[in-house]
Amino acid sequence: MFGTQSREISPHEFQPQVFKTSIQTRRANITVKFQDLYGFTVEGNVDDVNILNELREKVRQQGRVWWALEASKGANWYLQPPPQSLSTSKISVGSLKSSALAVANTIALKRLIRNGIPPLLRPKVWLSISGAAKKKSTVPESYYDDLLKAVEGKVTPATKQIDQDLPRTFPGHPWLDTSEGHASLRRVLVAYSFRDCHVGYCQGLNYVAALLLLVMKTEEDAFWMLAVLLENVLVNDCYTDNLSGCHVEQRVFKDLLAKKCPMLYIHLESIGFDVSLVATEWFLCLFSKSLPSETTLRVWDVLFNEGAKVLFHVALAIFRMKEMELLMAQHVGDVISIIQRTTHHLYEPDDLLTVAFDKVSSMTTNTITKQRKKQEPAVMAELDQRLKRLNSMKLDDGSPESPRE
Repeated sequence: MFGTQSREISPHEFQPQVFKTSIQTRRANITVKFQDLYGFTVEGNVDDVNILNELREKVRQQGRVWWALEASKGANWYLQPPPQSLSTSKISVGSLKSSALAVANTIALKRLIRNGIPPLLRPKVWLSISGAAKKKSTVPESYYDDLLKAVEGKVTPATKQIDQDLPRTFPGHPWLDTSEGHASLRRVLVAYSFRDCHVGYCQGLNYVAALLLLVMKTEEDAFWMLAVLLENVLVNDCYTDNLSGCHVEQRVFKDLLAKKCPMLYIHLESIGFDVSLVATEWFLCLFSKSLPSETTLRVWDVLFNEGAKVLFHVALAIFRMKEMELLMAQHVGDVISIIQRTTHHLYEPDDLLTVAFDKVSSMTTNTITKQRKKQEPAVMAELDQRLKRLNSMKLDDGSPESPRE
């Protein structure tokens, strides 16, 4: 469906002839362009190319692990229900064995997913572990097609903004930046904007939906993955008019950074750096604009299985990985440059995820939920004051600034 997206790129395509004449001291200065697994043009040096070649081999090895499990445990073994608590009055040998097997499968699946889901299995595994397949099963099979027919030709503020954002979404991509790609992405975004009028459309969703399309291969499956993300995985109101949920996440992340990296937090505060300068895009685009594609998708593998707490783990890991360098920065611009340079070159997902889950102490969903509830009153009060200020302004055109802008 997506042309070059499914084309297998052989390792030698990552090694232009110019590399053979380079010397060690000039490796970092040689820049080449090539396509990654999902058709995105990557610009990097020799070391980046080597990392991507190694990554491709790791993806193949992980694929062999998954296929071996399918062969030994049966296809779709990960679809088994999670272990249930047993009533002490009704414990049997059979129920104990069944529960033990379910626990073992859950632990094995969590470990496997953190090591990465093979690209060919991602669509069906994501649909299963995220709850999207279950959500899809609750409506008629024709739901998506019926929705598209119902909204055809309708014009709303959401559809107008979507049309403006289509050419801005991963420009230069060999499929997304074509008339076919734009039309497919538009249908998914417009359909969801009518499914949930409370959300409608928010800038940032275009990048998320575009990457979902590349992975899921069909519009309908991408639509349901977008639905489960916004309705079940992420915090409520993250993409509504006032972005209140996103503001809450920023405050929670700021508190977590202060607790996990206190020296770095104090230093960043002292030079006037606010985490929202980089983290807003992370939480709205789910790292799709910041990290290389396969690294982003490895983050999403875990996100769909373990929930939104994963975003905090990854965001903290980025700061933790460059903590010493950031402590030396004396200007806000320097901090932003360090962070952006780091994220754009994180071609090896394991480097990031190892720090995220082994070096950043564990956080439970309950802990994050409590932090959100703590921050919500201050966020709502701040947004209310902002709205009052906007309403009091006498603008010539009579149109107050949109809170989303």
